[in-house]
Amino acid sequence: MASSHTVLMRLVASAYSIAQKAGTIVRHVIAEGDLGIVEKTCATDLQTKADRLVQMSICSSLARKFPKLTIIGEELVVWVDPLDGTKEYTEGLLDNVTVLIGIAYEGKAIAGVINQPYYNYQAGADAVLGRTIWGVLGLGAFGFQLKEVPAGKHIITTTRSHNSQLVTDCVAAMNPDDVLRVGGAGNKIIQLIEGKASAYVFASPGCKKWDTCAPEVILHAVGGKLTDIHGNALQYNKEVKHMNSAGVLATLRNYDYYASRVPESVKNVLVP
Repeated sequence: MASSHTVLMRLVASAYSIAQKAGTIVRHVIAEGDLGIVEKTCATDLQTKADRLVQMSICSSLARKFPKLTIIGEELVVWVDPLDGTKEYTEGLLDNVTVLIGIAYEGKAIAGVINQPYYNYQAGADAVLGRTIWGVLGLGAFGFQLKEVPAGKHIITTTRSHNSQLVTDCVAAMNPDDVLRVGGAGNKIIQLIEGKASAYVFASPGCKKWDTCAPEVILHAVGGKLTDIHGNALQYNKEVKHMNSAGVLATLRNYDYYASRVPESVKNVLVP
């Protein structure tokens, strides 16, 4: 067991360092002025030069340091999103963008690193850009100041670029005081832990395991909860399907309130 813990902490330390390097790459691509945008499946599903360079950097670095590890082995699985919030990145909404490295053991998300390359980018020309948030279950989460939405407020964060009638109906059912439409799963979880939103509601099969693994750990490490729209825990073993086909529901507090308000009509459409 001690050996497993040592490997995990080495892996987390490496992921932290690699994520910081990835943030530098993301900023460099913007500074060069050529994003190298290509469409993957549709006009809202984009890939940039930063996606490709960061993916290559993360995978090669982890493969070099942990040659027996399968990156996506055996019991440990690493889920990587080189650029979460790609569409927002191409549109200049830079605070939405994150780099995500999640680590799972026997199907459960246990450690995660989120780099926010453009954190502080609106603070002026002399501001230091970027930050890295990390967490391990049972240890805690670090790199930010935990805050909560004022009691009685229901502020929903949801998708900016993948809206649908199903998403709209589910958000409305929460009886929100406000709705924030932003990009990136990592960014939405940051909103929860920094008191900007009460719940992340995404009633759609749009996001994937690499979008949720690292953010889930950060949220769970501070007492929050992330599940699919039915309340099922997400699984992260290497054989699992990549798509979160039953959507995402996440909160820092009061999970049961939001879970109880998900319409049956939405649950009937989103099959786990």
